Amino acid sequence: MAGELASPSTWAGAIEVSLPFTGRWRVENSPARRVPSHGTDMFGGRYAIDFVGVDERHRTAGSRSWRTFLATEPPDLFYAFGRPVSAPRDGTVVAVHDGEHDHEARRSQPALVPYALGQAARVRRGVNAIAGNHVVISVRDSGTFLLLAHLRAGSISVSAGEKVAEGQYVGDCGNSGNSTQPHVHMQAMTSADPSVARGVPMLFRRFREWPSGPDRPTVRERAVPGERTVVQSLPTPPTTPGR
Repeated sequence: MAGELASPSTWAGAIEVSLPFTGRWRVENSPARRVPSHGTDMFGGRYAIDFVGVDERHRTAGSRSWRTFLATEPPDLFYAFGRPVSAPRDGTVVAVHDGEHDHEARRSQPALVPYALGQAARVRRGVNAIAGNHVVISVRDSGTFLLLAHLRAGSISVSAGEKVAEGQYVGDCGNSGNSTQPHVHMQAMTSADPSVARGVPMLFRRFREWPSGPDRPTVRERAVPGERTVVQSLPTPPTTPGR
């Protein structure tokens, strides 16, 4: 399924969320580009979005070697690996899975081809093989659930039944599940179980966005980041009394 171009009607019924991190992150598979954003409606991912941690120069890793072009690389080579991930909204944790290892990263075609051939087998194994270590949060009074996926093994700090506040640390970015390099996968959905959920669109409250390169960012509110842009979370200004 190739997906279709997003339109204003795409965001009808969207839930407002905050970016689940600090610092700069590059946007991949944005629903602003196409829907379904990942090319499929499976596992409630119709409006899912991926974020890859970068440095001030918008690089995903600080170095390259022969392994970059011919083999796999250790996940801790990448800036995203180990960065803190936070709750995008107030809510209650309804599901936690933390039993998948962080595998090697893959930027090279020789490493990506055999990984792609294993995709069908991962789908057959189900949600945990796709999402890796993950947290599902039920957003209070909304009927919507937020999934944060590909977290680092052993880093999840919350438990099912625990109430969390927006911005609260829940774990670290990792490279578990269906992930070719460390990143955070985020999606909103209609059920705590991704295998039966439908995707729900998201609008991000307030963020700085670099459309091209590290110069001249813009500030956006209640928006969806564009494909391959770099974003940074910004606090929401306090409401002025009487307005």
